[in-house]
Amino acid sequence: MNLLQKTIFAALIVILLIGAASAQEKEDLGHIRAGQNSWRTEQEKNNDIAVDRDYQSTMKRFPAAEKKKTDPWGDIRPAPPVAAKHN
Repeated sequence: MNLLQKTIFAALIVILLIGAASAQEKEDLGHIRAGQNSWRTEQEKNNDIAVDRDYQSTMKRFPAAEKKKTDPWGDIRPAPPVAAKHN
């Protein structure tokens, strides 16, 4: 392989890598105003807050399920062997 072929292959590799890297860039964010950190509108944000508030109030009505300790493998796992009593 001569020097010209090596140079062409190297240039192709660089072009392909640049193309792959540019495909991973984020979309153009130029139209987002300063201080705005989301694509969501104020109405959507307010709706999210209302939904979250409703969810939290609903969850307060239920007893705390996380306090119960359950064993999901309890039906499958055999009972531990009972230690024999020595007299």
